[in-house]
Amino acid sequence: MTRSTFAALAFAAALAGPAAAQEVTLRLHQFLPETSAVPANILQGWIDAVEEQSGGRIAVEHYPSMQLGGTPQELVDQVQDGIADVVWTLPGYTPGRFPSLEVMELPFILEDAGAGSRALWRLAESRGLFESELAGMHVLALWVHGPGVIHANAPVALPEDLTGLNLRAPTRTVTTLLSSLGANAVGMPVPAVPEAVQRGVIDGAVIPWEVTTSIHMAELVDHHTEFEGPFLYAATFLFAMNEATYEGLPDDLKAVIDANAGLDFSGAAGASQQALDAPGRALAVEAGNAIETVTGEALATWHAAAAPVVAAWEAEMDDAGRDGTGLFEEAQALIAEEMATAGIDAGAASE
Repeated sequence: MTRSTFAALAFAAALAGPAAAQEVTLRLHQFLPETSAVPANILQGWIDAVEEQSGGRIAVEHYPSMQLGGTPQELVDQVQDGIADVVWTLPGYTPGRFPSLEVMELPFILEDAGAGSRALWRLAESRGLFESELAGMHVLALWVHGPGVIHANAPVALPEDLTGLNLRAPTRTVTTLLSSLGANAVGMPVPAVPEAVQRGVIDGAVIPWEVTTSIHMAELVDHHTEFEGPFLYAATFLFAMNEATYEGLPDDLKAVIDANAGLDFSGAAGASQQALDAPGRALAVEAGNAIETVTGEALATWHAAAAPVVAAWEAEMDDAGRDGTGLFEEAQALIAEEMATAGIDAGAASE
């Protein structure tokens, strides 16, 4: 899926007639280089669609690589405070701030990013998260990436192979998983990974293939571990707009924003991001790196090792009055519904 796909998502009645004068400038701030897969495809596709469908009345200034200042962990505050009008970020950069979203980051719950992203949006609606955990901003989309992969400078086939490895972990739940299996989980934003590997601070990272192209992961490590069927993990993404900026738009420009947001956009973004995994994997193959695909009895061992992490998360959420058990069960049901609607067979989605 490319920029044109996202333009096609927009409402069919794009504003007609001669181009209007620019009325609104939106500053979009995010943490990756502009040429990285998601900014170059999904975010730029959104920019193109919004500018075109507004008849030129909305202009979007794209500030990649934290060019407006601050750290990736501060992006949510920046969109709430109006430093940026639109941000793209990971809720996992601020552990504990969006606890309910973590359910989609648990090990082996997802099998398809498109279906999972639609399920995530529906879960946020069902659980009132837009009025609670996600309050203070106008959420445009929520989505997940494709299957998480272990990229390391040593082979990893079984859980015990993680013992002693220093691995970058993307989220709180993955940190818990890696730590429980003997690895030393290190939290850091994606842009910090290459230098950390080169300096020997970490032995690798747990990220999807799509991210590896922008940080040249295939050149930094030579072992990669995939999992058949459900993902080892997926991280959630938040695409949000400053609430006052959105509310200050005239109704017809709000309609342009609305047409490029919500359930369908979330699903399309997740599917697109998973499709963007292919080039990263191809680079690892071209480099002659070893790619291990965990299947069969070995896969069952990983699932068994991850089960206590899921149970502990449910119990923690239950103790905090957040109905972790209900969240997990509802997430599973919504994922199954979305996969069935999309005609995706369980166990075949990530093959």
